[in-house]
Amino acid sequence: MKIEDLIKSTVTLDAAKKVILNFSYTQNVIVDKFNEILKPYDVSREQYNVLRILRGQKGYPANMCIIQERMLSKSSNTTRLIDKLLLKEYVTREVCPNNRRKIEILITEKGLAVLTELDPVVIAHEQLFANNLSAEELQQLNILLEKYRTII
Repeated sequence: MKIEDLIKSTVTLDAAKKVILNFSYTQNVIVDKFNEILKPYDVSREQYNVLRILRGQKGYPANMCIIQERMLSKSSNTTRLIDKLLLKEYVTREVCPNNRRKIEILITEKGLAVLTELDPVVIAHEQLFANNLSAEELQQLNILLEKYRTII
């Protein structure tokens, strides 16, 4: 369905505005579906992102700077996210023995178990949207999105 129909626009939209509206609308659809997946686990998208980052460390600790630079949402309050994950026992937080100013964050077995349970559901979520496009279209869409967000 065209974006004009979805938002019931009565004016002609130029191409640049339509792209932004399409991005925003599509992002909201994807996020709403993803939030439904995470809700039973009492995990936010940002917390899920932190857990994925920590799992990617393959047993090595990450500090707050590493986590923050890898976050999808750069405006996230990383300290608050870590605190919430600590309460759920999905991560541990320790002072680095070599540098007492550095805090090391590790994912726990409980955190890994939640990700393992979520993995197939998240893959199915991704495929739900990808099924509308061919492999070539997916590749082209990725190229276009990367090109579009590169601001000179």
